[in-house]
Amino acid sequence: MPRTPQENERIRQLAKKNILEAGMKLFINKGYHATSISNIAEQAGISKGLLYNYFKGKEEILATMVETRVGEIMDVMNQAKEIESPVEQLKHIIEGAIDNVFENPEVFRFYLHLQTQPEADHELIKYSRFLIRENARQFEFQCEIFEKLGAMEARKRSLYFSSTLQGIMLMISTYPDKFPIEEIKKQIVDEFCH
Repeated sequence: MPRTPQENERIRQLAKKNILEAGMKLFINKGYHATSISNIAEQAGISKGLLYNYFKGKEEILATMVETRVGEIMDVMNQAKEIESPVEQLKHIIEGAIDNVFENPEVFRFYLHLQTQPEADHELIKYSRFLIRENARQFEFQCEIFEKLGAMEARKRSLYFSSTLQGIMLMISTYPDKFPIEEIKKQIVDEFCH
């Protein structure tokens, strides 16, 4: 019995997911430039030719990863925007950010590294700039939250909040097994959500 178009699409999406996971694992462990398409195909358990049926090359794999990451960030922001209370909006951002890093510390470190690429790296700098622009949009939304909370200097308060949250995320990604997640969540909520 031949496969249905839905089954073919399900198989296609599963193969793409497998390739992206293989690429991420290798980019984390070897670095983007040291990873080849052959490495990714081997890690994914497919032929190089089959990989090219899904992606044009290594850069398209990276571009898809970055777009997915930005989509995840935007999902958290959009969910927060749906919440009426600014206090609950901040809590949602805190929970989402900390939980995401705790579940995937190496992925957080990968994207942090990607954001800090030198200008001379012409292949990666566009992804660095894209992530930075998206983080800036997130920051502006946080400024609006602090304005709603009545912060005297909402922008400075938002900068302090972002710096604190980013520092926590960096520490979690560095010491995930030794970090008191729930206690720190409570501390940042107590400081910024009252």
